[in-house]
Amino acid sequence: MASTNIRAALAADPTVGAGNVLHKLIEHGAPLDGPGMAFDTPVDGFPAWQGLTLGELYTRAAARAAWLHAAGIRRRDPVAIYVTNAADCFLNWMGLTWLGAIPALMNPNIPGEIAAEYIRKLRGVALLADAEHRERLDGQDLAGIAVHDVAETGTGDPASAPVAFRHHPDDPIAITHSSGTTRMPTAVVHSHASLFHATRRIRLSGPRAQGTERILSALPAPHAAGIMTINHALSNRSELLFMSRQNDGAAVLEAIERWKPTGVFGFAVTWAELARFDLDAHELDSVSLWFNTGDCAHEPHIRHLVNAGSRMVVTREGVRRVKGSSFVDGLGSTEMGHSAFHITHRSDTERYGRCVGVPHVFADVALLDTETGQEVPVGAVGHFGLKSPTLAPGYWNDHVNTYRNRLAGYYLTGDLMYRDEEGYYYHVDRAVDSVDLGGGEWLYTAMSEERILRAVPDVRDCTVVSVRTAGGGIVTDVLLSLHAGADPSVDHTEEVRAALTPAAGATLRRVVVFPDDDIVLGPTGKVRKFLMRQRHLAEMANA
Repeated sequence: MASTNIRAALAADPTVGAGNVLHKLIEHGAPLDGPGMAFDTPVDGFPAWQGLTLGELYTRAAARAAWLHAAGIRRRDPVAIYVTNAADCFLNWMGLTWLGAIPALMNPNIPGEIAAEYIRKLRGVALLADAEHRERLDGQDLAGIAVHDVAETGTGDPASAPVAFRHHPDDPIAITHSSGTTRMPTAVVHSHASLFHATRRIRLSGPRAQGTERILSALPAPHAAGIMTINHALSNRSELLFMSRQNDGAAVLEAIERWKPTGVFGFAVTWAELARFDLDAHELDSVSLWFNTGDCAHEPHIRHLVNAGSRMVVTREGVRRVKGSSFVDGLGSTEMGHSAFHITHRSDTERYGRCVGVPHVFADVALLDTETGQEVPVGAVGHFGLKSPTLAPGYWNDHVNTYRNRLAGYYLTGDLMYRDEEGYYYHVDRAVDSVDLGGGEWLYTAMSEERILRAVPDVRDCTVVSVRTAGGGIVTDVLLSLHAGADPSVDHTEEVRAALTPAAGATLRRVVVFPDDDIVLGPTGKVRKFLMRQRHLAEMANA
């Protein structure tokens, strides 16, 4: 069956959801020799970089379903997955959803002690882990749950896999978490319907978007965005390579040159890492699309990318390929299930200043005053509230936080934003990072970082750290990462001060250059900001 017919069949089938796309594709006649998925590591005898066909992907998932079923895993059983490789993460996720179990995908960077406590809080029945992570958990109390070697799960007999579980729209198909390297993770539940709604509504409702024919994902595997990317690619019959190393800019560039994707998916930290490199020195012509979710991206990082690659455009002479690519930005979070906004940047667009665009058709958006529960006026900063079919149903085993983050029927994402007269939304900060300077003045760290990046050409990336002194005042330090070739001895203090608002500039205490070798690489920008801040504060305390 043609790919367009397959997409239409999926869109029209109300039983398709995030937990059964693989099965539904085959049910609706997708060719078994069509695209499945590729990984940057070998798996089950398949070499790295070699794509598994849809049939091969189905068989590898069936093998895991058979093995896990034989190990006693049943429907509704929470099972943690604590691994490094994307292949181990996703193939076992597919095997577990086959059984109707609830896979809990864990950030591989979580320290062992925190991971053990998180696993205990899940009240799961089993843990799937690779050798590295079993060693990390050595000596930790796992509350007696079964621990299985993830290297064994692919050895099951595919023919012995039980009949696939039939998911109800409300059934949980994954637990992911919104942190883990900065604090105790919050376990977010995703349902069969919630994590597929955006794919059905905006990815399958029209022609396949340019740049999504061959996707390279630099997103973290154990994340809601990772699951959505898989279902997006499978549903659209796109080729997909999922990387296991996401935060290494050199590795991402190497993968682009080797695999020749038409689209690259990542978080804001990915684009900050690519800003280290002269993209003209690399073969990126295949890339038409850069797709961002999580934290919104900074203007200099976006401009760096849209001047690279190439895309097809319609001209008076017909359709032709021109230099330059598109960057689709979308502010999202684990709990949101999918970005609520969208905006497309190209080399000829100018709407920046942390503009995240306009809401998707399925998103009911409000900027709220948390004291009154009322919407703030145009131009005023408010707390971003969201009603959407994509929203996670709540937190696993945690009703307190499930309801604490709700106001007037909206889920509060923790983001601060304002909207303009034209209906465009702008992100200024995370609420936990903003600082009240008094007199109606606020220091918004994310917007301050945007201003610095735009104003100081030598700066590749930066982090703003504001703390309250013993006397009750506010002091701000700015941590800079410089472009290659920039002189680290140059004092950028006055340039930085001028880039800030007068009220924020008055709090500036010092500007510190962080050598690239000292930059902390987390899976998201929020994690990196937190770790850099903590390290800097520790160094200040010991000075």
